[in-house]
Amino acid sequence: MKVAKGWVFFGLLAASVFWPGAASAANEIRIAVSDIGAGEQPAGGGLIDVIYRQKLLEQEFGRDGINVRWLFIKGAGPVINEGFANHQIDVAYLGDLASIIGRSRELDTQVIGAAARGINHYLAVPRGADIHQLADLKGKRVGLFRGTAAELSFLAALHSQGMKARDVKIINLDFAAASAALAAKQIDATWGGNNTLALRDKGVADIPVSTQALNGAGQLSGLIVIDGEFARRNGDILRRIINVQRHAAAWASDEKNKNGFIQLLAKQSGYPEAILREEWDGLPPLSQRLSPELDSAFKAQLQQSINTALEARLIRQPVNIDNWLNDDFLKAQ
Repeated sequence: MKVAKGWVFFGLLAASVFWPGAASAANEIRIAVSDIGAGEQPAGGGLIDVIYRQKLLEQEFGRDGINVRWLFIKGAGPVINEGFANHQIDVAYLGDLASIIGRSRELDTQVIGAAARGINHYLAVPRGADIHQLADLKGKRVGLFRGTAAELSFLAALHSQGMKARDVKIINLDFAAASAALAAKQIDATWGGNNTLALRDKGVADIPVSTQALNGAGQLSGLIVIDGEFARRNGDILRRIINVQRHAAAWASDEKNKNGFIQLLAKQSGYPEAILREEWDGLPPLSQRLSPELDSAFKAQLQQSINTALEARLIRQPVNIDNWLNDDFLKAQ
């Protein structure tokens, strides 16, 4: 296993970031992941961390002499899409917005499975602030990591309450900068995942709104995205990747492994176990949230995300999911 952990400025794809040339399927699988960790370890969240930490893909392909190479990138969406455009990535575990943007720009990609679904996001405000619902944000300064799944999540949450992006003053800040700005009361709110819960637990923020409280509006999905050329040439490899995904989901969904699953996520992500437990130790069951199946519920959620992105002008062209999603490898098990 080889790992590269990259922090890359948007638009700068140095040769050292991606691997030059088209890797032979018999020798290497190049996997890119959005790094959402808060510590020194790379972390993709959910099953990605199980597969990575337990070396499940390495075990699956090592016996055939196929190397698995991982790249973890902070704020990865634009960089990963650039890698797909240049055929420098074979597989990516990627959030819904970046995946949708890439496809809308006619990147040759296929979605072969769900990496995650129903991932919650939260509104964090300075402790004691008079903000109790999304409507209270009108005219307020909201720190938001634009171009990431968090932006799509926030817009979907706003839309569920009859609001639009123009109703608030969005300030483009990555998660770390937004957390610091909120703690210093330089912004009125921020929208994010575990980073917002960490602010609450430090006593500097309240969490008045969550996607769960909004009946799922704004919940995120993760996709298993494949370079189209790689997919057409390497069906057996993709079938085995899905098989690994299913085995990892079965392990994590088993009640006797729940504590181990949450402890693994905490260790990998750098967030306290209590925060990970809050996200993963509730309903719906893990067997549903971690399922790789491209079922009707997942398709409907993805279509809604596409519609939201199009309405918000995050993409210029619609995306046809029937031509993008490929469940052949799920059916081949």
